[in-house]
Amino acid sequence: MEHELWTTEILNKALAGPANTALNAVGLRHDPSHPWSNYLSMELLVVLIIVILFAILRAQMSVDRPGKLQHLFEVIAEFLDSQAQEIIGHDAHKFRVFFGTMFLFVLFMNLIGLIPGFESPTMFTSVPLALALLTLVFYNFQGIRTHGWRYIFQFTGSIWWLVFLMLPIEIISHLARPLSLTVRLYANMFAGEQVFLTFLGLTKLIIPAIFIGLHLFVGVLQAYIFTLMGMIYTGSAVSHEEH
Repeated sequence: MEHELWTTEILNKALAGPANTALNAVGLRHDPSHPWSNYLSMELLVVLIIVILFAILRAQMSVDRPGKLQHLFEVIAEFLDSQAQEIIGHDAHKFRVFFGTMFLFVLFMNLIGLIPGFESPTMFTSVPLALALLTLVFYNFQGIRTHGWRYIFQFTGSIWWLVFLMLPIEIISHLARPLSLTVRLYANMFAGEQVFLTFLGLTKLIIPAIFIGLHLFVGVLQAYIFTLMGMIYTGSAVSHEEH
């Protein structure tokens, strides 16, 4: 069994019953005495941190005298908006909530591993996979919502005699996207975490500080890339250009 974090231990002691009920309902095999895993407890902690942070931010928001926290999130929001406008176009504002939430959620999960006693949930394959599948469902839903039944032409093309060739290729291509998103995020975060922990065990001050900075950079970059790829897929799905 994996090393149990203190947050996971608390959940296993206090909320083992509801977790066992939920896992049994979907037929997942698990240890009844330890139904909560580290990545689940970390995800819940990240959600709690984000909720508290935005509650504080909302209470402090001001038009006349914005604070440092408000400035920071305004910069992030403006940057994501500009990226979405460039990639998706004039309808980008419709997807602001999804991409903003995705970016912050992945970012906080990537960076929480820098805190001693915590782990990054994104270094467990099931977490990036779930986010990648959510992205797959989201952009296809938006494509259907925008084009209706004509969205099928994104998979078949407009030349009828190429349908039997294009359809399987496009289906494989779309199914490969979650795999690509999963592997990229998981591999980078797992490698970064292992390198950081290794050097932390070997040295005590200067070298770990260097790798903390590197891990911070990788965490921010991977959150951006994950969100950017979602924007690209969504932009392609809702595009009105001929395919």
